[in-house]
Amino acid sequence: MLKKPLIIFGLGVVLMTLIFFLIPINLFDAEVHFNTGIQQFTEPAKIALSYFIGIGIREGDLKDVESFHLTASGYALAVILIIGFPALFAYRSYLKSLKK
Repeated sequence: MLKKPLIIFGLGVVLMTLIFFLIPINLFDAEVHFNTGIQQFTEPAKIALSYFIGIGIREGDLKDVESFHLTASGYALAVILIIGFPALFAYRSYLKSLKK
């Protein structure tokens, strides 16, 4: 009875992770640190998780970029989408199995 929700959760996490790390969807709040040689500054931006593994980013996009990282709201959104939604689907499956 518990195996089906765990399978749904596991497959959901894998599917959501693959979607967000292989398809460049600029959805997550981040800060991009620039260094032009004359000045250093930080700008807020929307980035994709796939940028962290080098997928979907063009060489011109990295001009003067020193580093980039997710903000707290970016991390929260990533956790909600990658873990939260599969957990809700698994919980729904568990509740449905209790009715049978």
